[in-house]
Amino acid sequence: MRVGLGYDVHRLVEGRDLILGGVKIPYEKGLLGHSDADVIVHAIMDALLGAAALGDIGQHFPDTDPRYEGISSIELLRQVGKLLEEHNYVIENIDATIIAQRPKMMPHLPRMRKNVAEALGIEENQVSIKATTEEGLGFTGSGEGISAQAICLLLPLMDLVSNDVMTSGCCGGCGR
Repeated sequence: MRVGLGYDVHRLVEGRDLILGGVKIPYEKGLLGHSDADVIVHAIMDALLGAAALGDIGQHFPDTDPRYEGISSIELLRQVGKLLEEHNYVIENIDATIIAQRPKMMPHLPRMRKNVAEALGIEENQVSIKATTEEGLGFTGSGEGISAQAICLLLPLMDLVSNDVMTSGCCGGCGR
């Protein structure tokens, strides 16, 4: 099994939509970034790429590339999912946390989970997205920005195949 950890942070500014987990959240500010600046999806992508030792989102989707300007992070997450499949990894679970003083995230969390699960082709019960505040402390507490953290567990496909052979009591070569 492989564990990955992801972190992202973006500044809140006027004149941008606030997109988190692929959900447009009504708020007077949005996150500043080259793409849609979806910090929770960015943290999840970095956790997944890190677990697979495939670099980070900056390597795969550089902010100097005009193709990614304004792009939906959910679309980038789909591409990360395909990359994991190509390298024979299976996602066991994702646990992520949004850190923001405002706005309240609770009403939007179920849709975020659904969007992430759909983008990766996994079940919703494999994705946990939570939110917390920092009790008015730091840049997230003062409303200057939003950050996110994510951790994931990947299983190399070969581990699953090896485990199936060992639990079946057969090497697979005898035809039973």
